[in-house]
Formats: sequence, structure tokens, C-alpha cells
Amino acid sequence: MQPKVRLSLVAAVLATAVLAFAFQSEARVGFQRARFAVQYWLNATEWQQRALWLGDYRVQVEAMPIEGLHAEISALTFDPDRRTLFTVTNQSPELIELSLDGRILRRMPLIGFGDTEAVEYVRKDVFVISDERQQRLFKVRVGAETTRLDAADSEQFSLGIGKQGNKGFKGLAYDPDGKRLFVARERDPIRIYEIHGFPREPDVPMAVSVIDDPGQYRRLFVRDLSSLQYDRRTGHLLALSDESRMVVEIDTGGQPVSTLRLSRGRHGLKHDVPQAEGVAMDDAGVLYLVSEPNLFYVFRKKTR
Repeated sequence: MQPKVRLSLVAAVLATAVLAFAFQSEARVGFQRARFAVQYWLNATEWQQRALWLGDYRVQVEAMPIEGLHAEISALTFDPDRRTLFTVTNQSPELIELSLDGRILRRMPLIGFGDTEAVEYVRKDVFVISDERQQRLFKVRVGAETTRLDAADSEQFSLGIGKQGNKGFKGLAYDPDGKRLFVARERDPIRIYEIHGFPREPDVPMAVSVIDDPGQYRRLFVRDLSSLQYDRRTGHLLALSDESRMVVEIDTGGQPVSTLRLSRGRHGLKHDVPQAEGVAMDDAGVLYLVSEPNLFYVFRKKTR
């Protein structure tokens, strides 16, 4: 067999395999979405009593440009001590502090952090930043006087599970009561890992354990994961999907219970959210969302 013919056959086989995987993935998403629609119809009244219930949210600020920012932002987290938001950029990496109305308050260059895609508040002045490609987590301190952060000064943890370029760590969420860090893998396949022991508590030896249960979130009907948020009141996770244009509320058993659709005509939106990259929630239950190219959104729960 000629080398060119052999290469063509290999390429054809690979292309067929990719198409088969994509079809299987879409079929799974479609099945789980249909399953959720039936379960929602049957259980909505019961679920609503124990859920955050995203269906009641309406947009208050839509697609407001973040003035003075040109690099694309990724991720969002709420700092309850400062009552501000933090996000990161991965081109000329920076950690950026925002007011709750979307104004830039502070910009801190990130030195040696690589492909920064997520940031999460852990406790006063302590955050975790992720490097997507290297699947590395950095525990950093951000005080009132911090102007820059160097990765060499941080505590780090690397989790090399199925590395696939820029389809690594895409979202973070932290449970302050259970001391659990949730880490989202973007896709192929989507995963939500549960990490215990990182970031390390003060004066506690490093002892990290990772829970990777593929079946835990098998009913999650989204194509990718862009960001996570933990709701302390219900113990539920919010999972943001850019490609599926929605936020999904997931209960402690991995069951989706409510959704926030990010499409025109849903929840008061006049236009589609173009590329949702980060979601955060404050202690009053207000949702904040950022989308490329540097757009800011606020959603509030309507009163019944």
C-alpha cells in the first residue's frame, strides 16, 4: 500500500471516529435534556421548595461593557469581605477586582501563572487560581495592598487527569463548610472533580484527595462547562455552559433541578449572551455573569 493511500485511510478512520464520538455525545445530551423535561414536569413543585430555583431570576443589567478592559475575561467569584467581584484574563494574565456594578477597581498582573481560566474566593484574602492547560491550581493571597501576584510565591497543586490542551480546568467553586474545592473540566468529557485538602488550611499538613465520579453528574445535559458556583444555603452547584447557553442548578445527588437560559426572550434578555465565561452569586442570592467580549450581567430573583 502506498504511503499516501495509507495516510488517507488513517485520516478517514480518525474522522469517522471523531464524528461517531460527537454524535454519541449529542445523543447523550439530548436524552438527558428530554429526561430532565419529564422530571421537571413531574417534580417542579417539590424541587422548588428546596432549590435556589433559577427560573425565577430576571436580568437587571444586560450586556454592559466593562470599561477600560480589552483582554478577554474568564471566570467570576464573589468576595464577601470586600463585597466585590474578581475575574481573570489569560492574555497578558491579570487578576481584576470589579465592583458589584461592573466597574474596574484594581488590576493585578499575574506572573508565571500560564493559561489562567478560573479564580475562586476561599476565605479572607485567600483565593485559588487555575491554569487550564497545565491543570495546576495556585493558592494565592490578595490583601488590600496587593498590586501583583507571582506564581513562585504561591502554594500549588497539579492534577494531571487526561490532559487535552485547553480542555482542562475551566471552573472552580468552593464549599466553605465541607472544605471542598470543585473543579470543572470543560469537555471531552465534562467532569466535576471534588478536591479535599487543597487549598490547605492554616497549620494543617498537606494531604490532598480527589474524588472523580463519572456517574455523579451523568444527568447534566450541557455540551461544556465554563464556570461553577456553590450555593451554601442549599448545598447545590450552579454549572455554567457557554455552548448550551444556560446555567444549571444541580442538587447534592447530581440531579439538575432548575435552569437559567441565556438566550433572547428568556428571563428578560433582549439578546443572546454571546459567550458566557463566568458566574458568581453574592450572599443575597444575586447572580453576576460575565461574557466575552467583556460584557457584564446581573440577574435578580423576582418576588412571588
